[in-house]
Amino acid sequence: MALRTWAEEFAGGTVSTAMAKLNARHPWSHNDHFHSWILANLPARRRGALDVGCGRGELVAALSPRFAAVHGTDRDGAMRGHAATRCSGLANVTVHDGTWIEDHGPVDLVTMVAVLHHLDAAEALQQVRRTLEPGGRFLAVGLAPPQSAVDHLWELASVVTNPMIGYVKHPWPSNAGAQAPPFPVKDPALTFDELREIVAAVLPGASMRHRLGFRHTIAWTKPV
Repeated sequence: MALRTWAEEFAGGTVSTAMAKLNARHPWSHNDHFHSWILANLPARRRGALDVGCGRGELVAALSPRFAAVHGTDRDGAMRGHAATRCSGLANVTVHDGTWIEDHGPVDLVTMVAVLHHLDAAEALQQVRRTLEPGGRFLAVGLAPPQSAVDHLWELASVVTNPMIGYVKHPWPSNAGAQAPPFPVKDPALTFDELREIVAAVLPGASMRHRLGFRHTIAWTKPV
């Protein structure tokens, strides 16, 4: 985020202001954008799925026709309310106020979208190991402050492509202006490399990759 800070100050902030207006004209959800990545990487067995920090329930609803049972959890009451309303007609979906659904036993999929940086990473990943069935998958989309040269290159690429992606996803200009995030926000503390060390220690063999949209992904299959 150092690059974004520099961009905000460059040329007296005029470039940053122009970019912000352009992004607001063609808005898109960076988190929802990765739902298709999750749906393309589902495990072969699909009895139960758990979306930790389910927010307004978009991903839970998308997983519903693909799993026998889907559980969404969120600590925020307003988010749970939105998720419950969105999924009210889906008989195989339940929304809870806990982080984990241990009463339902192991599941075949655990997902987190912009959630891991809200939790103790090592503890949460260990819980992922315990919650998944052998052969089950963990799919996460996360954020991390840039530190290395590679991090900053991906940050720059995200800055440049952000309005382009927005135009493709939202070609008709919006006049609503910049909108506040509809969900609780917290700045990430662990860098990509710091988090990768924790992931490698707790989930050996996991794949962690930088992505556009100021995000990274983690994919891990629990050994059989």
